[in-house]
Amino acid sequence: MPITPKNLVRHELIGLKVFVKKCKNKLQEKIRGKVVDETYNMLIIEDERDGREKKIAKKDCIFIFVLPDGTKVEVDGKILVGRPEDRIKKKFPKW
Repeated sequence: MPITPKNLVRHELIGLKVFVKKCKNKLQEKIRGKVVDETYNMLIIEDERDGREKKIAKKDCIFIFVLPDGTKVEVDGKILVGRPEDRIKKKFPKW
C-alpha cells in the first residue's frame, strides 16, 4: 500500500524527510532532515545542515513530513506518541 496523507500515521516514518514546524523547545524548531530512527517518545532526525542526529520529543512538536511523491503533510506529534508497531492497530479520531 503506497503512503498517502490519509495513511501516513499508520506507516513507517523512518526514511521520510521531515521539518519541525513548531516545538516547545525553540532550539529544535526549524530542524529539517531525514528520520533515521523512532522510539516510543522520540524521533531521531539526521539534520541536513550538519549531519548530526537530533532527538526530538514527539509530543512537544508539530512536524511536516514530505512523502516520496513530494506531498507535504502536517502532523501533530501527539498522534505519533507510541511504539511504531502499535500505531498500525491504533484508532485515530478524525484522521
